[in-house]
Amino acid sequence: MKLTFWEAAKVTKATNNWKQWTDFELTGIEFDSRLITRGNLFVPLKGENDGHSFIESAVSKGAGAAFWSSTKTAPDQFPILQVADSLKAMQDLAVYYLKKMTPTVIAITGSNGKTTTKDMTEAVLAQQFKTYKTQGNYNNDIGLPYTILHMPDATEKLILEMGMDHAHEIDFLSQLAQPDVAAITMIGEAHIENLGSRAGIAQAKMEITAGLAVNGLLIIPADEPLLLPLTKELPQTISTFGLEQADCKATIIEAQKEYTTFNISGSDTLFTIPVPGKYNVGNALIAISIGQWFKLTEEKIQAGLADFQLTKNRTEWLKNNLEIEILSDVYNANPTAMNLVLDSFSQMPTLGHRVAVLGDMLELGPDSARMHASVSEHLNPTEVTDVVLYGEQMQALYNALTKKYPESQLHYFKKDEKEHLINALKSILKPKDMVVLKASNGMGLNEVVTKLLEM
Repeated sequence: MKLTFWEAAKVTKATNNWKQWTDFELTGIEFDSRLITRGNLFVPLKGENDGHSFIESAVSKGAGAAFWSSTKTAPDQFPILQVADSLKAMQDLAVYYLKKMTPTVIAITGSNGKTTTKDMTEAVLAQQFKTYKTQGNYNNDIGLPYTILHMPDATEKLILEMGMDHAHEIDFLSQLAQPDVAAITMIGEAHIENLGSRAGIAQAKMEITAGLAVNGLLIIPADEPLLLPLTKELPQTISTFGLEQADCKATIIEAQKEYTTFNISGSDTLFTIPVPGKYNVGNALIAISIGQWFKLTEEKIQAGLADFQLTKNRTEWLKNNLEIEILSDVYNANPTAMNLVLDSFSQMPTLGHRVAVLGDMLELGPDSARMHASVSEHLNPTEVTDVVLYGEQMQALYNALTKKYPESQLHYFKKDEKEHLINALKSILKPKDMVVLKASNGMGLNEVVTKLLEM
């Protein structure tokens, strides 16, 4: 980290007599006292627990300094920077640090696929540049400035994921990060409870342009009619992607459960990504568009996509001792994303039966029952033989599926019946079968994945 104690004091307008301490180089920044290493700046945040209560732990681990925005007494003779709000101080420091280090910023948002797209984009750009990306899901008003302040000194391209639950949140993140390139993966129904409609979600995702460079690039899905009208007055370059008519258009050549091969219009190059599904081809098209914007050769883009590393807990294939293939996609869910996964899963070759385990999709608002029921259009007993549903919201899908699934192939469990669900799955699944698990993270289906791996 190229930042000193006095530098941080000036940027954050610290109000105490910080010059009583000799200036020194900061080695990093942490808000979790357990992660502190020698010379770090500790940022005590006020949440469920007040971070100021952990100052002694931070000091014992070697913290070099700390922000302080509490009425509690700060440690005696320990370098502190008195600020009104520790979080805002970290955000202000991130803004300054971006201007100082001058990486090119790429911002990615969307209702689904943003983490996979971030991973693909970083892998492509890493073929030619020093890169750094959002780690895990650090994509909010805390995680984004934290990511900026953690980038290696030599970073040339910084890939930032931007998440949101409500309107105006991405506006804030975009203004903070000032991206040169921005991409929207798709408009789904996630957080529709807070935003009212898909149109409201589209408006919120378009906030990514709030800080976008005037001469920058915005990438959007060609098949989303809600977005194109919102770009009409923008001065930036607009580029579309998709499997139909688009600036960057793909044709799928081969689709397997472990990989997908495709080409793009105007090129003979074959691109292969180590993940299934046409929705992931869409994510790859964003990475390709960004690679092209930064003048990478097709060979470099091809190489980056071929071996990109997916952030853990995103879509991943697993296999247990019975050779049951498990497609785990349990981090988040909305109807559009669930339908895409089911469409892809239903066509995957298998030596056994296909089984779907689907849990509640949260934060869908008053239309939740209708949206859950609509997933029935993407399930067919000739393709997915057994459907296991979990959670109160999935009752609506269960009711819809009784019209097409025999009672013996349709199974429903309430949220407090997870153990029963696991036992049922152990009876349903046979060697060589294939099972997909998809739900919002709050449903805890990762625990079911763990139990299936133990079979």
